[in-house]
Amino acid sequence: MSESASAQIGVGACRISDRGRDLVMEVLESGRLSAGPMMERLEGELARLHHRRYGLMCNSGTSALHIALAALGEIEGWEPGDEVLVPALTFVATANVVLHNGLTPVFVDVEPDGFGMDPAQIERHLTPRTRAVMPVHIGGQPCDLPAISEVAHSHGLRIVEDSAEAMFVSVGGRPVGSFGDVACFSTYVAHLVNTGVGGVCITDDDEILTILRSLMNHGRDPLYTRIDDDRGAEGDELDAITRSRFSFVRLGHSFRCTEMEAALGLAELEQWEPAMVARRRNAQTFLDGFADLEDWLQLPYPRPDSEHGYMFFPIVVRPPAVSRDALVGYLEAHGIETRPLLPLINQPLYRRLYGSLDADNPVAAYLNEAAFYIGCHQYLTDGEIAHVIDVVHQFFEGAT
Repeated sequence: MSESASAQIGVGACRISDRGRDLVMEVLESGRLSAGPMMERLEGELARLHHRRYGLMCNSGTSALHIALAALGEIEGWEPGDEVLVPALTFVATANVVLHNGLTPVFVDVEPDGFGMDPAQIERHLTPRTRAVMPVHIGGQPCDLPAISEVAHSHGLRIVEDSAEAMFVSVGGRPVGSFGDVACFSTYVAHLVNTGVGGVCITDDDEILTILRSLMNHGRDPLYTRIDDDRGAEGDELDAITRSRFSFVRLGHSFRCTEMEAALGLAELEQWEPAMVARRRNAQTFLDGFADLEDWLQLPYPRPDSEHGYMFFPIVVRPPAVSRDALVGYLEAHGIETRPLLPLINQPLYRRLYGSLDADNPVAAYLNEAAFYIGCHQYLTDGEIAHVIDVVHQFFEGAT
């Protein structure tokens, strides 16, 4: 028997390292809280590790998605109501940012195993107003980006990768974040690189980067979006920057982050490889521990030719075994935190806006009833993992 869990076993956890404390203190002692050298280092390293030229940190992954769409819309001249394809199963922010940009989300059903947007379903949703596609890497599992990219490029669609739940994983030997015009990460609690709040856009495109910088800074003239953009400037260049400091050229937002979050991110970034090893080890322990239950449970094995980042450990209860809610209730009663697997089309907001979308998205509708996730983060102890495995087995012993 495993040790009993004395406290809730969460889907995520936060541990501030000594290195993180030191870097935050370095920021505080510098007197510089606005974006500076810590942020530049974090942005550059995240971009480099995902084979991109530029990174830009903002205050959330949601904000990153928001300005990514806004930048592409400005460049392409999108009109209100133009359409963006989003998966029918994802965190609500993916679809929300489409609406916030005055665009129309069009929901594409997902694959039953990896839970990503199904490439085979894309073309039937295309209309003359389709402008972009937003694939999402659910729980650290890359979706079929090569196939999605092929369809998107053949129809002239822009791609915004919602990589909020996936960093440092590859599909077809190529890292997530390197397929889209822009890719967006989240550094919220429970993600692999955790800064409390935060998000990062990465891109290769100079024009996109320039507009992103402006959009996250109230629409300020791109000549001056950070306080050292005038560093080394003189003569006419300095005059132009001086005049631009309070010039606003587009409708923007206050989506900035601080050097303190960036400092925490740098410390986390230094440890991403052992953190990933630990998550994959924990996930493998769950896979081994639940292997005898595969008649009842669908388990999250990596896709062929793909890595898995295991931001969390998703489980699908196979019909007609037992109800997902009964298993979830049993886990919660035994101190194991759960979450539904990112239901979207059944959210009250989207039911109100679009009615029932279940018939058009049968896989997502099924997963909304049958799927959930538990934590497999790097801070789980062996005893906690054993407790989870034991509790799941106890449930099925009582249910069969």
